[in-house]
Amino acid sequence: MLTTLRIKNLALVSDLTLQLQPGYNVITGETGAGKSIIIGALNLLLGERADRTLLRAGCDSCAVEAVFDLHHDRGVPAGFFEENGLEPCADHQLILKRVFTAAGANRQFVNGSPTTLQVLAALGQELVDMHGPHEHQSLLHPGRQLDILDAFAGLVPMRERFAALVRQSRQLEEQKAALIVDERTYAQQLDLLRFQVHEITSARLQPEQEERVEQDCKRAANAARLLELTQAALNLLGEQDDSLLRQAGELGRTLQTLERLDPAAAPLLESHHQAAAAWAELQAALRRYADTVEVEPDRLRQLEERVNLLQTLKRKYGATPADVIAFGEEARKKLGQIEGRDAELARLQGALEKLRAEIRQAGGELSARRRQAIPKLAKAAMQQLHGLGFQQSRFDADLRTGDDFTASGLDGIEFQFAPNAGEPARPLRAIASSGEMSRVMLALKTVLAAQDEIPVLVFDEIDANVGGETAAVVGEKMARIAHRRQVICITHLPAVAASASAHFVVTKRSEGGRTLSEITLLDRAQRVQELTRMLGGQTEAARRHAEELLRRARADLEGD
Repeated sequence: MLTTLRIKNLALVSDLTLQLQPGYNVITGETGAGKSIIIGALNLLLGERADRTLLRAGCDSCAVEAVFDLHHDRGVPAGFFEENGLEPCADHQLILKRVFTAAGANRQFVNGSPTTLQVLAALGQELVDMHGPHEHQSLLHPGRQLDILDAFAGLVPMRERFAALVRQSRQLEEQKAALIVDERTYAQQLDLLRFQVHEITSARLQPEQEERVEQDCKRAANAARLLELTQAALNLLGEQDDSLLRQAGELGRTLQTLERLDPAAAPLLESHHQAAAAWAELQAALRRYADTVEVEPDRLRQLEERVNLLQTLKRKYGATPADVIAFGEEARKKLGQIEGRDAELARLQGALEKLRAEIRQAGGELSARRRQAIPKLAKAAMQQLHGLGFQQSRFDADLRTGDDFTASGLDGIEFQFAPNAGEPARPLRAIASSGEMSRVMLALKTVLAAQDEIPVLVFDEIDANVGGETAAVVGEKMARIAHRRQVICITHLPAVAASASAHFVVTKRSEGGRTLSEITLLDRAQRVQELTRMLGGQTEAARRHAEELLRRARADLEGD
């Protein structure tokens, strides 16, 4: 449900926060007080283009923010936030924000994450269904009409199974298209793949060999210098007259004399023995190391060629030997598929034909079930429409089944409506009256209250050309829908307003030479006063009528 709507610097609104309630919310007020600003703000959050002429005079920017509580709503598809790079909801609270400026900057956010207008609009379609003289009306879209029929008939699981078959067929079509190429391209692909597989296979790569080969190559390239340095170290240790070991011998004899004169110097002589032993071990180690170093021009050339080969393969096929090996495996797989193209094409074609037969059968069953459900939907809708003032109306659906299929089936649909007796039924999108359209949607929403998943319904001026008992029925039906969905209604009719569980009034006042719109949640006494105004004046009779409307509405709700 929509819990909070905040508007800043939009038209007559300076800074307004609307705390909406669960169930049926109604908004009333004098003409021109600013009720339409609420709808305008919602439309901005639903992705409608920003009209910068609506910026409050003297302000550089406008902001609209909404908070939705999704604890009990199923409106947002699983994975939507992750797929669109958005932050997940914290404690089931979804926050939408839209900002636009006089300079033309336009920004939108979901849970604090910047996003595109398209993503905001897609999210809005899952959260809010708006009906009235505005264009965010899902009922006008044939795809949505098919959703309504399927929801009414309980066909959503069957439709999902059909969609899964269609996805499988598209995957097979993509695999088939990848194999169907002209002969020249086919030959080029074969040559390229064969070359790649041979080049990588013949290299006999190992995932971890690059570092080892480079180290061996570096050592072989520096073999002469390594021998030179080793010999120099040996000379310094013991193979020249002033070598370290010869001087160490003289040092040892000196320390022995020192020990004979003073036994306390024995530790010094022991330290010398340890140092001499370490130098002797170092000398032996250097000689062993020298034996491992050989100047081999042929081996050096081989290692350099190996390093160059590795670098060439990495430039072509991947950043590491492991990547090159993986590329080779994939190329080998593709080569096998292309070399067996004819057999693979035959296999894919057979699988496609079998799958298309399943799709035709499943689509036919889905179409048959839809045709069976249309009269039931039409009857249920007309029962609701009769109570909404369309006593002689006719509602139907034109289902057209073709050979082509989409994920939703083989069918196209067009809801048909004739508001008056003797008139031909016309497509619902051709209905000129927004009041008629809103009442048709209200009838369908009443029929589909249990199946519909859009959590927030907004009805703007649904009372156009409605009066008397019909107005009371309109309010009653919206109150019933509000048992399962949050309903927000802007109305001029007291009978429609009386059925609400929460009643807000929009007023305007002057301050500092400026006009401001404000909105207030009414208590019962204030509701009586507002309904009295809506009934035509502050007379005792109007007040009693207002109280009676509230009493009846409460009785109807308690009866439900």
